[in-house]
Amino acid sequence: MKRIAGIFLIALLGGLVSLGLYKAFEKKQPYFSSRPEGIPVRQVSYNPSAAFNQPDFEAAAAISVHAVVHIKSEFQKKSLVYDDFFEFFNFGGRPQPREYVSPYSAMGSGVIVSPEGYIVTNNHVVQEATNILVTLNDKREYKATIVGTDPSTDLAVIKIDEKGLPFLTWGNSDEVKIGEWVLAVGNPFNLTSTVTAGIVSAKARNINILGSQGAIESFIQTDAAINPGNSGGALVNTRGELIGINAAIASGTGYYTGYSFAIPVNIVRKVVDDFTKFGKIQRAYLGVYYSEINDQFAKEKGFTDLRGVYVEDVVENGPAAAAGIQKGDVIIRIENNPVNGKAELMEAIAQKSPGDKISIAVMREGKEYDLALTMQSEESQAAGVKENKLLIHGAAFTPLTVNEKRKFQIDYGFKITTLQNGKLKSAGIGEGFIVLSVDRKPMRTTTDLKEALLNHQGGILIEGIYPNGLRAYYGIGL
Repeated sequence: MKRIAGIFLIALLGGLVSLGLYKAFEKKQPYFSSRPEGIPVRQVSYNPSAAFNQPDFEAAAAISVHAVVHIKSEFQKKSLVYDDFFEFFNFGGRPQPREYVSPYSAMGSGVIVSPEGYIVTNNHVVQEATNILVTLNDKREYKATIVGTDPSTDLAVIKIDEKGLPFLTWGNSDEVKIGEWVLAVGNPFNLTSTVTAGIVSAKARNINILGSQGAIESFIQTDAAINPGNSGGALVNTRGELIGINAAIASGTGYYTGYSFAIPVNIVRKVVDDFTKFGKIQRAYLGVYYSEINDQFAKEKGFTDLRGVYVEDVVENGPAAAAGIQKGDVIIRIENNPVNGKAELMEAIAQKSPGDKISIAVMREGKEYDLALTMQSEESQAAGVKENKLLIHGAAFTPLTVNEKRKFQIDYGFKITTLQNGKLKSAGIGEGFIVLSVDRKPMRTTTDLKEALLNHQGGILIEGIYPNGLRAYYGIGL
């Protein structure tokens, strides 16, 4: 019995000793004993905002709301420009109905871009307006005058007689990144100083909303909520810098359902500078006819790379020809900005002025060439085409001038300036007729015209328009 008691006592003492040693060791060592030596232990408190990396919009909103104004435009007649554009744009292609009370009026937004009272807004908000009333965020009201309108970009500059106004500083839309947080500031539904947030969903979007084929569309797409009344308002980054002017929504109802579109600020700044310094747009032109490159086009041409735009032809004596650009080249870069389609090419050119010297990169037979190019004005191009006549079947064809393109909202075609006896006159075609297509193919270049009318036998269908707007079709045997 004593022996059993002794064994039990020894076991109990051993257990107590082991427990004491374990407790002593536990006090000296951290739980994760495998932590490398020399790395300190930090105490971290839980912060929900930090955990989700949520941006802070307070500073940007405080800056922006004071520089965004409410615009009320009055019209003597219903403005089709306004009705068919932003507030009622939808991918179904039909504007939403709107009830008007005489005099007709429209509501929009604008952004103060200088302390002297210059305000930029959308062209469709103020074009053809007989009276423009601007209300500041502090409720002061002013009558505004139109400095200039540019339908090609859907931008306009107006001015109020006041100084010392709050204004937004220019950002750089070329540096805007997809996924970046942005704020949309405007006056939806006549609710002043409304701020919504979202991210940049895409860049260089061409949604064919401006109507004219010569329009400049390269929108910043966002998912910030924009509704009727937001048009002309500001799209700003988290630093409160202006990066775009809100212009359109993608909607089947006329109200926000997912995506909105803003004009990049680098285009906006160019338009504002031109109107305030020169009183009109100083638009530069490149002097090429081009096509988008998609998978099918690349396969037809044997391209392995889908980047860039394909040069279908080069305007004689134009800036591209002078720089050495050739038919069949692929423009892949202007300055340091990649060109992957029509929208990016037009955005890059729209930021330039006549006389600007730019670098342009092209691919030619698998090799990349960097060329120096000096931009020319559209007016110089229009003056040059007067002597650029093409004689075919007794008709003298001349490329359209800039004003003719704007009038008919087209960016291609050839006008018959003189007409003598021949197959075209015999078919009933008259002087002044603008040939737009032959056998459904657009006549964009002199090569297109020659191939269609000279290098073709049999019957053809010519489609076009007369200066009075009358469209006509002619079937001719060659």
